[in-house]
Amino acid sequence: MATTDSGKKGVLKKVLVVLGILAVVIQFFRPTYDNPVADPSLAAASTLQIPSRVAAMLRTSCYDCHSNETRWPWYGYIAPASWLLARDIAEGRRRMNFSEWGGYAQSRQVSLLGNIAEEVSKEGMPYPPYLLLHAEAKLSQADRDSLVAWANDEQDRLFSGD
Repeated sequence: MATTDSGKKGVLKKVLVVLGILAVVIQFFRPTYDNPVADPSLAAASTLQIPSRVAAMLRTSCYDCHSNETRWPWYGYIAPASWLLARDIAEGRRRMNFSEWGGYAQSRQVSLLGNIAEEVSKEGMPYPPYLLLHAEAKLSQADRDSLVAWANDEQDRLFSGD
């Protein structure tokens, strides 16, 4: 027995209604939009030698995921994007947090500076999907070179104990 066009339209209508209801219901399951209070004395700017140009690049291209100073975008309030964003920020902060830099052991700081240089040079950071909606975070090659040079210099400075 063949399905009629009106039968297909009825099923499609029911599926769309169910999907619409689900889209509304999931909006009630929101992540926490927090920026933990940080001790300013632990901030990277208080413990590292960061030239103003590099500091500006870090703020624009890194701090949303790697600090307690996240600027939560409009799409971060719409599920399921909000869930993915909250997960990515929590992971970014866990791996490296510029707001808590001074709380890391010196060996970890040296290692993280090496990671910064590596990720920036191979264009792994800023995170490519983030750049799709944040064009201002895109780094030019000159910006990348500056960040890598700074991270390497700072790594050498910390390693040598200066």
